[in-house]
Amino acid sequence: MYVPDDPPETCPACGDPYASVSRHDDGFVVNLLDNERYRRVCFHPVDPEADADAAFDCFHHTHRQTGSSAAE
Repeated sequence: MYVPDDPPETCPACGDPYASVSRHDDGFVVNLLDNERYRRVCFHPVDPEADADAAFDCFHHTHRQTGSSAAE
């Protein structure tokens, strides 16, 4: 996993604030059914000219950032 040096201020996939971002170039699993910290993860493709090895960025949204009533 890689964290981009210049992440956007809001999630480019949905436009909402996010807690963190990670960049991935291989497969991984996302399970948010029982996640106490994050409610949603948005996936956004990386410009191949910016990073030829990366496939996509993952923007991690907390419960509060998604409007969920679950505790953050």
